[in-house]
Amino acid sequence: MSNHPEVAVIGSGSWATAISKLLLNQCQRIHWYIRNSDHIQHFKSKGSNPKYLTDVEFPLEKILFYNNATRCISNAEYVILAVPSAFLHETLLEIPANLLQEKILFSAIKGIVPQKLQIVGNYLNEEFRVPYAQIGVITGPCHAEEVAMEKLSYLTLAASQEAPAETLAALLRCSYMNVSVSDDIFGTEYSAVLKNIIAIACGMAHGLGYGDNYQAVLVSNAIQEIKRFVEVVHPITRDINASAYLGDLLVTCYSQFSRNRTFGAMLGKGYSVQHAQLEMNMIAEGYYASKCIHHINLTHKVHMPISNCVYEIIYNRLSPRKAFQLLSDQLA
Repeated sequence: MSNHPEVAVIGSGSWATAISKLLLNQCQRIHWYIRNSDHIQHFKSKGSNPKYLTDVEFPLEKILFYNNATRCISNAEYVILAVPSAFLHETLLEIPANLLQEKILFSAIKGIVPQKLQIVGNYLNEEFRVPYAQIGVITGPCHAEEVAMEKLSYLTLAASQEAPAETLAALLRCSYMNVSVSDDIFGTEYSAVLKNIIAIACGMAHGLGYGDNYQAVLVSNAIQEIKRFVEVVHPITRDINASAYLGDLLVTCYSQFSRNRTFGAMLGKGYSVQHAQLEMNMIAEGYYASKCIHHINLTHKVHMPISNCVYEIIYNRLSPRKAFQLLSDQLA
């Protein structure tokens, strides 16, 4: 018999699907919450997700499906949250706080809870009184589509306590997935949020016709912007050039799979925010993150010209071309 803990995955998008695929390399079974009952029925009949990473086939005998999040979580020790940040609050509202307080919770969301203007770790602690010792973050330069294709990838699990991070890391490691552990729970989570905003900026620059030279300057300034912010909100010793920070930024800014870059490119080409969102039919986390980071930075007052540029375009309807003309004068 395996001594692996019971693990629940909350969500059915591309990243939740990729994480479930990874877990099933090591786990005898997983508990998987999927809100849509029709999607569960499709899974059971076809062995695959009907909407995301549809080519990935799953061993159904190792999956217990639920359309009730409370039941799913109650049967697990470790819970991986992988719903879009905009829907996390709604998903967790139905779950008793005392149940969440009993679990080890890892966020794979890389976004901010827009209803509360908080990163997921702070939200879980303040809204549900989950101790920080039971909260972790899954981050790193890792697109779900490449995990599905079993391309060599790297993840970082950040938690204040090493033991739960190492336990989950062991369940995610496989021949095509390297997993490291960090204690920088707040820095990695804020960095993961900020890189989505930066990726929107990179997409906008591409849509406006800026070239590779400009993109390189934009990204090199961006990692310094992220460094300034995380050093203020969580001042510990960290290597900002590590894969959890710089690596995640690079893949999100340059990859063809980046939703945030795609969203930004559409805005740069003249789409309205609403039209771009409808056209994509997927969540670009940077859209919500931009407003939340702007709000948080009203307190910290960190110099963040790239993030401010994206905010002005999305929420104050400043022309992308005009905004980037102003931004370009601030880059070095």
